Amino acid sequence: MSETRAVDPDLQQVRVEIDSLDRQIIQLIAQRQKWVVRASSLKKDESAVRAPDRVEQVITKARTLASDAQASPDVVEATYRAMIDAFISLELDHHRNH
Repeated sequence: MSETRAVDPDLQQVRVEIDSLDRQIIQLIAQRQKWVVRASSLKKDESAVRAPDRVEQVITKARTLASDAQASPDVVEATYRAMIDAFISLELDHHRNH
């Protein structure tokens, strides 16, 4: 059997803080989703949903905000690209079915 080790109290506190941030981030993602769905109903076609120029504007802004916040611009860009890809899929689905 493997030995179970207790989690360091400092590590446990870090995890509690991360969990708290995750709850906040998810609430913000839910708010963003509401606006993304609303935007999808205002777009005429799938090209407008994909909007590659707009995606690059958002990425550029996110990288700047990351630098200002002393976050890694590369991590923020990767996170935003994944989030935007997921929202584009959601938007396309919404756009096709409504």
